[in-house]
Amino acid sequence: MSTIRSVAVAEPSGKLQVVESEAVAPAHGQVRIAVEACGVCHTDSHFVDNHLPGLAFPVTPGHEIAGRIAEVGPGVQRWAVGDRVAVGWFGGHCTYCDPCRRGDFVHCERAQVPGLAYPGGYAESVTVPANALARIPDELTAVEAAPLACAGVTTFAALRRSQARPGDLVAVLGLGGLGHLGVQFAASMGFDTAVIARGEEKASLARELGARHYIDSTRQDVAAELTALGGASAVLATAANADAMAVAVDGLKANGELLVVGIDAAPMRLSPLQLITNSRTVHGHPSGDAMDVEDTLAFAAQQGVRAWVEEAPLAEAAAAYDRMMRNEARFRMVLTTGA
Repeated sequence: MSTIRSVAVAEPSGKLQVVESEAVAPAHGQVRIAVEACGVCHTDSHFVDNHLPGLAFPVTPGHEIAGRIAEVGPGVQRWAVGDRVAVGWFGGHCTYCDPCRRGDFVHCERAQVPGLAYPGGYAESVTVPANALARIPDELTAVEAAPLACAGVTTFAALRRSQARPGDLVAVLGLGGLGHLGVQFAASMGFDTAVIARGEEKASLARELGARHYIDSTRQDVAAELTALGGASAVLATAANADAMAVAVDGLKANGELLVVGIDAAPMRLSPLQLITNSRTVHGHPSGDAMDVEDTLAFAAQQGVRAWVEEAPLAEAAAAYDRMMRNEARFRMVLTTGA
């Protein structure tokens, strides 16, 4: 096999360094992808800082992968060399655990997350299970597709599975890497879209992304403002702030849903009365399986939804990662290999 460049972290909280290794030939049911682009996600810090069970160092992060199939392993059907594909947080399923037997692949008990189950996408080549693949439409470049495989599908799938219907008020809490995509998806789905964020200076950005309403949480009562608009059928909580999520619950109408996709380890402080009186629900959403990613890519291609990204070559992965973790990027860093 050929030698490839990848980015590895030798020890917890260590520095990201470019290393050379042999490309991994695909085994039965696998394909090898020539990586063209890989998004840098905030969740990558959980890999770098050893916050996930089962990590074995050195670690190569990266779960927003886009490229072309370079090699097909035995037993793989429907995929061929040259196919454009993406792989997200959902990096494969076992097919035989109880959730898989029920078709609930995203909750596979042996879920294969890139960077954890196998080396991730900060590399020129990655070998993955074929059941992790999503087809990239011709309208999307690899750089455009990569962030949609994680950040995109997380927001798209949560909105699509909500009880909200076109014309309903849907609010997006937070205007970062997840939120800026959530606003675009919500507006494209026909929702009366509101954004809840900190600071009046973000109002113009919210409207540029497709929102009709803006609520500045630093000076306005979020629940009161949502109620004045008729109450939200859903609040897509992308901000990693449990307190801000809890505040939005009282702005839900009857049968409204808080859709939780932002990660915060702090408890969410809610009273049962807030939920019972108006039959409200709090619903956590993981990213989505391979077909969810493929549907996300197709919808984004049709509707013009795009992540706002800054590109950096693979050799500058350490600087790109630091820029992302310091929240200096707007809104996604994407590593490119030049392939």
